[in-house]
Amino acid sequence: MGILEVKDVGKRFGGLQALSNVNLSVKENSVHAIIGPNGAGKSTLLNCFVGKLIPDTGSVLFEGQSLLGRKPHEINQMGVSRVFQTPEIFGDLSVMENMLIPCFAKRDGSFELNAYGSVASQRDVQDRAEQMLIDMNMIDKREEHAAALSRGDKRRLEIGMCLAQEPRLLLLDEPTAGMARADTNNTIDLLKEISDTRDITIAIIEHDMHVVFSLAQRITVLAQGTPLVEDTPDNIKGHPKVREAYLGETQVAA
Repeated sequence: MGILEVKDVGKRFGGLQALSNVNLSVKENSVHAIIGPNGAGKSTLLNCFVGKLIPDTGSVLFEGQSLLGRKPHEINQMGVSRVFQTPEIFGDLSVMENMLIPCFAKRDGSFELNAYGSVASQRDVQDRAEQMLIDMNMIDKREEHAAALSRGDKRRLEIGMCLAQEPRLLLLDEPTAGMARADTNNTIDLLKEISDTRDITIAIIEHDMHVVFSLAQRITVLAQGTPLVEDTPDNIKGHPKVREAYLGETQVAA
């Protein structure tokens, strides 16, 4: 049994069947990618994982506990963190202030921006935030305003903020969207390091096949809301339907 188990999940929006009979098992301490074209149901499925949507049918279990009907912050406290397609950081705060917030939330169980003033002088929280910035290779940017960071550094900061909460499952929604190739490669290296050195499972939605094949040990391909195939990256590359419908000969060969 995987750390995340999705069984017979279906979701309809009016006349549109967005998800149908989705079954998925994400192995603990693995990197599992979910791919497919626009409209395949990837984001809808991810939103079912984090409490933004409730499936019409089926179940979603994290470590054997149902995620259905729980609020997003409750799911987060269970050990599931999500990195959004657009970096979710506090642009008007410094890098250090951004990192202090999830460190405080992890310690005290709440996520309140106005609590920063009472936290800044507390050594344990500061030490934790500083270590996370060191781990993210961002300690030299600690005083910079987050809004002024590059797209790659904003993503790096957001990932660090998620890791500060010590999740057991990290969900990534197109983490390299809008990045230049150099930032994309740096993000790949960061995620590889996280996967190799931390007790964490990663599930990633990504359009960039270079990212997918660089990171994933297992890939699920969605087509019109239903899994087309799930297999290893090498077998996905060679699957004729996947090559034709989603990857294309050029991308596979790249």
